[in-house]
Amino acid sequence: MKPIRKQRLILIVLMLAVLGLAATFALKAFNENLMYFFSTSDVASGKAPANSQFRLGGMVVKGSVERPNADLLVRFKLSDFEKEVTVEYSGILPDLFREGQGIVAKGALDSRGVFVAEEVLAKHDENYMPPEVAGSLKKPAAQP
Repeated sequence: MKPIRKQRLILIVLMLAVLGLAATFALKAFNENLMYFFSTSDVASGKAPANSQFRLGGMVVKGSVERPNADLLVRFKLSDFEKEVTVEYSGILPDLFREGQGIVAKGALDSRGVFVAEEVLAKHDENYMPPEVAGSLKKPAAQP
């Protein structure tokens, strides 16, 4: 094999290796930043991941909002009208947050099975419901 052809072959193989490595890193970063949505029934049945963040949506159960301390901690229950999940959030809730309204929260489950939210998003008017929440509320219950 001529030296020039050998150099070109080595260069092509090297470029392919770099391209493959870049694609691997891009896919890994994309996969780590994916945020899945789960309904309260999914979480209650153990379908939600225990060690990673996800979005949880549902309706705030009437009479469930508690402020156990004088700080910003709020505890409430979310429901998809079948199962309920306890949510804890430390921070300022959106102005439109209230009982009986649909919300989406981002966070993770703790060791007690409580969803610890980092962010809470409330619907913006009386006619809007996040698509994920609306879809999970319309899904028929899974038969055992």
